[in-house]
Amino acid sequence: MEFETAAGRALDTAVARGAEYADTRFEVDRAERIEVRNGVVATLSDATSTGMGVRALLDGSWGFAATSDLTDAGIDAAAARAVDVARAGAAIARRRVGAAPTRAYQDTFEARIERDPQDVPLGERVALLLEAERLLHGPAGVAVGRAWLDLWRTDKYFFSTIGSRIAQRLRQTGSGIEAMAVGDGDVQVRTYPGDVGLYQSGGWEIVEAARLIDEAPRIAQEASELLRAPQCPSGVFDIILGSSQMSLQIHESCGHPAELDRVMGWEANFSGTSFLEIDQLDKLQYGSERVTIEIDNTLDRGMATCGYDDEGTRSIRSDIVRDGVLAGYEMSNDTARAIGRESNACVRASGWSSVPMIRMCNLSLRPGNVPFDNLFDDVKDGIYMESNRSWSIDDRRLNFQFGCEMGWEIKNGKRGRLLKNPTYGGVTPNFWNSCDAIGDARSWFAWGTPNCGKGEPMQTGRTTQAAAAARFRGVDVGVGYRG
Repeated sequence: MEFETAAGRALDTAVARGAEYADTRFEVDRAERIEVRNGVVATLSDATSTGMGVRALLDGSWGFAATSDLTDAGIDAAAARAVDVARAGAAIARRRVGAAPTRAYQDTFEARIERDPQDVPLGERVALLLEAERLLHGPAGVAVGRAWLDLWRTDKYFFSTIGSRIAQRLRQTGSGIEAMAVGDGDVQVRTYPGDVGLYQSGGWEIVEAARLIDEAPRIAQEASELLRAPQCPSGVFDIILGSSQMSLQIHESCGHPAELDRVMGWEANFSGTSFLEIDQLDKLQYGSERVTIEIDNTLDRGMATCGYDDEGTRSIRSDIVRDGVLAGYEMSNDTARAIGRESNACVRASGWSSVPMIRMCNLSLRPGNVPFDNLFDDVKDGIYMESNRSWSIDDRRLNFQFGCEMGWEIKNGKRGRLLKNPTYGGVTPNFWNSCDAIGDARSWFAWGTPNCGKGEPMQTGRTTQAAAAARFRGVDVGVGYRG
């Protein structure tokens, strides 16, 4: 491994300064973004960042430091500072819960990729976006068009004092389009695919799968039609949520509240706590018996898919909700031991300069057995909604409100007229307990989220929520648009 000598120096320095355990990550992160807006290339960036982070454990307290100075002096200074931070923390900590991993791995992992985006000339990438964006401007009212592309490449190397030596090559790709229509005192937006684009682990094949040029005319037409569509009614309705909206529903009402550091109050200062309390584990009826949500950091095309997390723990599958009952959390080594379990490899840092912490990874709502079209069959008076437009949820992740880009009324099992500004709200366990049908595997899809925020200082994580469309009974609809 290229960084092995430097890693050995960092670990030796940390131990010499008093660390009981230490690990280090070297990363080379490259991020490329192209964005076209109204026929003009508005963003064209390509940045590479290289550096290392060191974690040190001393007397039950963690310290972390990072540097881009990879000279001997720079490495020594970072390792020493990590130990100094751990020592300072131990001196003031009311509880010392830090514990070193016990299992070492020597391994490599490489994300599946079919076509390296670097093999696609820059001019070809820009031309694709310009053409997709141009096709958004046909229908009446479309005033702003956007098309974008993100390419991320990460090569990371993990070493620890218990003998782990792990090399990983991760590749993530995303693209999307957006049409904004303006008229009659209204603004309507349609985004494709989903509400942020199609983001997955992989290469140029992810961009090709998005089919931006093929779908641009339809998306523009839908944005235009929304200007003339009637307002979604208010009241209590049965609703069906498309799989991309289900992705955000899972992200906000299951993924974040199941982060065990949040449950234990370690995140309360910045982003709140959780209603999924530890004494409710294996007891709380989170949802109906149809609802099983699992963590799967081995998921093919998952944005959080990797061989090992940033503590050096091997990726596995585990349940958060099993047959409707709270069954687990997203955990680190420290937090898992605090509740008598083992880590499920949910620790991530947004880069070499950031401290690793529990992050939502890949979540999957297990598909049901109902074909998508049959979800509508016994809905007499309901609403079908697609693509998130807004969200709000309280700091315990209980009361929420979501808005979608589009809705359709459902009358006697048939999809009817288009509706604008559909919204719905509820209390998380009540809502999930009202789920009486989930689409089958044919409508199940892995939606990546490229911009999940957490931490202070803020870190941006990449997650995936896989889901099929699902049906919920007796939901409060029209929140925010009542007269």
